[in-house]
Amino acid sequence: MGWAIAVHGGAGDISRSLPHERRQPREEALRHCLQIGIKALQSNLSPLDVVELVVRELENIPHFNAGRGSVLTSKGTVEMEASIMDGNTMRCGAVSGLTTVLNAVSLARLVMEKTPHIYLAFDGAEQFAREQGVEIVDSSHFITPENVERLKLAKEANRVQIDYNAQPIQNDTKKEAPCANGDSQIGTVGCVAVDCHGNLASATSTGGLVNKMAGRIGDTPVIGAGTYANELCAVSATGKGESIIRGTVARDVAALMEFKGLSLKEAADCVVHERTPKGTVGLIAVSAAGEVAMPFNTTGMFRGCATEDGHLEVAIWSDAEI
Repeated sequence: MGWAIAVHGGAGDISRSLPHERRQPREEALRHCLQIGIKALQSNLSPLDVVELVVRELENIPHFNAGRGSVLTSKGTVEMEASIMDGNTMRCGAVSGLTTVLNAVSLARLVMEKTPHIYLAFDGAEQFAREQGVEIVDSSHFITPENVERLKLAKEANRVQIDYNAQPIQNDTKKEAPCANGDSQIGTVGCVAVDCHGNLASATSTGGLVNKMAGRIGDTPVIGAGTYANELCAVSATGKGESIIRGTVARDVAALMEFKGLSLKEAADCVVHERTPKGTVGLIAVSAAGEVAMPFNTTGMFRGCATEDGHLEVAIWSDAEI
């Protein structure tokens, strides 16, 4: 048994022709965040502290669909969401509909620790953030030129767009206008960690779908769908939220381990490759024994992991390490 950590930056239809200048910032960001997590685990921070720390950092990087890089709703606004869960206690917190909170994942943790509830959303979550004194910024901080352009292209194609996906997921009447440089989207972020004592935690954060209806809530803040942790494993999912919610993806990995006695890899592979539609999901997971699984049924998934034995990996596609 030893510590282990995994991160993701979203799964979807990631073209192998994605230019180096579009890949490199995400590659470097994942490596940077892995190093933050490694140092934190080596310093004996709890897995809960580690996943919050790493996801906060990912939220601050505009190359991913969370925090600073959150995509825009059909109204041109941001509505961020996040969740966090501690495997030992199974305590959890979640937030949705945030427009001014700098780090959604930290507000989710405060919901877990400072309220009798699990989930706060929209005005209530924003009010709670102000009461707790978390860092607040003007909503314009999150509206980047890149995401304004992504929304424009999505509206022109009359579609809602999931992470990295260039295909419509609702009826459309136009051909898609390809995004510049072959970069069709940016991705949800997540982190899972286990320490050398087998304690587990998971956290996930996102801006949702490009051109989503205002008020839409995806899988990221839904405990058991986008995020889950117990005494056996910690899971963070990414992809098409509606499919992940229907499949209770994160919880199903833990359930297969608990009730069928499957290994982490067996359980994760079963959920991703047998129980969810192709092209809709990827996940990262760690077990109490320090195992790591990162399966996906999309074209690719920005992901990385590190373990106490010195293994470190960052990858996008199934057959190529970066």
